[in-house]
Amino acid sequence: MKKHLSQKSVDAYLDNFLNYLMVEKGLSKNTIESYSRDLQKFINYLEKNNHADVSRVTNLEIMSFLVEVKSQGLSSKSTGRNLSAVRMFFKFLVQEGYLDADPSINIESPKIRPSLPSVLSIVEVDSLLSQPDVKTMRGLRDRAMLELLYATGVRVSELVNLKLTSINLDVGYIIAFGKGSKERIIPLGDTAKRYVKEYLVTARPKHAKGMTSSFLFLNPSGKKFSREGSWKMLKRYALKAGINKKLSPHTLRHSFATHLLERGADLRSVQIMLGHVDIATTQIYTHITQERLKKIHKQYHPRA
Repeated sequence: MKKHLSQKSVDAYLDNFLNYLMVEKGLSKNTIESYSRDLQKFINYLEKNNHADVSRVTNLEIMSFLVEVKSQGLSSKSTGRNLSAVRMFFKFLVQEGYLDADPSINIESPKIRPSLPSVLSIVEVDSLLSQPDVKTMRGLRDRAMLELLYATGVRVSELVNLKLTSINLDVGYIIAFGKGSKERIIPLGDTAKRYVKEYLVTARPKHAKGMTSSFLFLNPSGKKFSREGSWKMLKRYALKAGINKKLSPHTLRHSFATHLLERGADLRSVQIMLGHVDIATTQIYTHITQERLKKIHKQYHPRA
């Protein structure tokens, strides 16, 4: 039996939905915030166009909303994300008995041409990683962080949340917690092990300033190093290395995967190390290697 969906309490249903995403689906805070923004945009659109009663929304209103966001210059990927948020919200309302039918069920997602992520060459990675001055406490910490990013392909959010108990330098691995708090074990190379060990022995105690923290990487105040700090650090060293490509902390993750595949690693192993649920997500890196092969062929083949 359908429950009464009161327009006055739509915000409450939205709150319940977001709580469901966190508790039942185990989605990350950033993903939930993204869903919240997209759904608030959808609700504002309905109110602006006098369709504020969510229980009366049809697929026509949803399609009109998508047309409007597309006209604002959003990419197909962003438009698809908006539709995904709306779909999940209505699915939740039906699942909880607030609606009898899902008005979004027959709407097709916009076709998305996968964009190739920015990747550094091995020479560029070497240049980037050599920029921190390891004779200083900050430089040693930064070098350890950059080496760990490239050695394991972890997300920056995973890097800054690493605990002292997350790393085993004797065996050579880290334990990362990815999206949905899923745990995975990733091997650690000798170079990364060396710089992390030096950081732990020399720099971290001085950053901790006598305070107790379970986190591996600390800022000079003894607190957990932030994602924003990671972004600023990378930009600073990229500038010093003369790297003009568009890059973010994720660039080292992309480079990690691409360089492994270029040297013969199998796709399934790379998928596991990256923590991708669907191997199709990992396959984007095979396109990068193919694009590089085409460029090399065109540049060097006598009849290209």
